Amino acid sequence: MATLKLTDVAKTYGGTVDVLKNINLDIEQGELIVFVGPSGCGKSTLLRMIAGLEKITGGTLEIDGQLVNDVPPAQRGIAMVFQSYALYPHMTVRENMSFALKLAKKSASEIDEAVNKAARILQLDQYLDRLPKALSGGQRQRVAIGRSLVRDPKVYLFDEPLSNLDAALRVATRIEIAQLKEQMPDRTMIYVTHDQVEAMTLASRIVVLANKGIAQVGTPLELYEKPNSEFVAQFIGSPSMNLLPGEVVGTGAQTTVKMAGGGTAVSDYPTTEADMGLKVNVGVRPEDFVSTDGEAIFDGKVEITEALGEVTLLYFEKQGGEDAVIGKLPGIHRDVRGTSVKLTASPDKVHLFANGTSLLYR
Repeated sequence: MATLKLTDVAKTYGGTVDVLKNINLDIEQGELIVFVGPSGCGKSTLLRMIAGLEKITGGTLEIDGQLVNDVPPAQRGIAMVFQSYALYPHMTVRENMSFALKLAKKSASEIDEAVNKAARILQLDQYLDRLPKALSGGQRQRVAIGRSLVRDPKVYLFDEPLSNLDAALRVATRIEIAQLKEQMPDRTMIYVTHDQVEAMTLASRIVVLANKGIAQVGTPLELYEKPNSEFVAQFIGSPSMNLLPGEVVGTGAQTTVKMAGGGTAVSDYPTTEADMGLKVNVGVRPEDFVSTDGEAIFDGKVEITEALGEVTLLYFEKQGGEDAVIGKLPGIHRDVRGTSVKLTASPDKVHLFANGTSLLYR
C-alpha cells in the first residue's frame, strides 16, 4: 500500500549524542523489511521515528512521496504492534480490536466488517467474546496484530512482537505472521527483531544496523552468502562465521591463502598481483567445514561436542589469541571429543576479509 524513502535520517539526543546518522533506505510497496542489529544499535528508535513517536533530528522521511517529518503519528497511515500486547483487560477481543475504529467514528457495520475480516485472517473468530486473561500469549499477540489490521494502514510496524512468547509460541506465531503477509502481498511491513531466525524466514530484505548506521542491506541469502564485512559475517548466522588469519600467497581467479596456524585455504574470491602478501582473515561458516585427510584450512583438537541429532557442533581448543573455531558436521560425532580433526571447505564457501571488509566489495 505504500513506499517509504529515508534520506540522511539522523537521531541525536541533547544535540550531542548521536544514536543514528546517515540512514538512507528505499522501501518498496509490499516488502517486509526486517531491522536487525546488536542491542542499542537503534532498531526500535528508527522504527519509532518512522511511526512519528520519536522526532527526526536530521534528514527526511517520505511515505508515498509525501514528506512526513512533522506529520503527527495518527495522520501517517501507520499501525504499530508493540513488544507488549497492551490490551485493555476489561474489554473483549472484539472490543479491543474495534476500539480505534469507534474513536474514528466509523459506523457499526464498517466496524463489524473490519473486525470479522481481521478475526478470520488471524483465526480469532471463536475468541471474539473472550477477555484477554482467557487467552494464551500467542492469542493475545494475534489480538494486538488484529487491532492494527482493522485500521487498514499504509504501513505495518512490528517492534519485537514475539519476544515475550516462549519458544514454541514464537515458532507458531512467526509462521502466522508469514501467512498473514502471504494473504496481504501488497502491504508494506517493517519488523524489528534480534532473532536471526525471524529475520531470515520473514524478510524480503534485511537491514543490518551497527555503529549508528546501516552496515548492509540485502535479501537474507545475500547477507548470509555474501556479507560485506566481518561484522555482518559474524552477526548473520548461528553459530557465527569462523575467522582465521592468513596471508595471500597466490592470486588470480582463485586466491590461495597460507594460514597463520598452518595449512592452506583456496577461495573463489579473485585477487590481483598487488594483493600478494596481503594479510587477510579467512571466513568459513561452521556448516561449510568438512573433515579431510589432506590439506586443511584448520587442524585442531576438539574440546567439546554438542550432538543435536541431525548435526554435531565441534568446539575446538583455542590457539593463541584466536577465537575458538566451531565446526558443524552432519550426524552424531560424540567419539571425536579429545581428538584432532582437520577441516577444509569448498573454495566457493571460503570468504576473505581485509581490514574488516570483504574483498568482494572493494
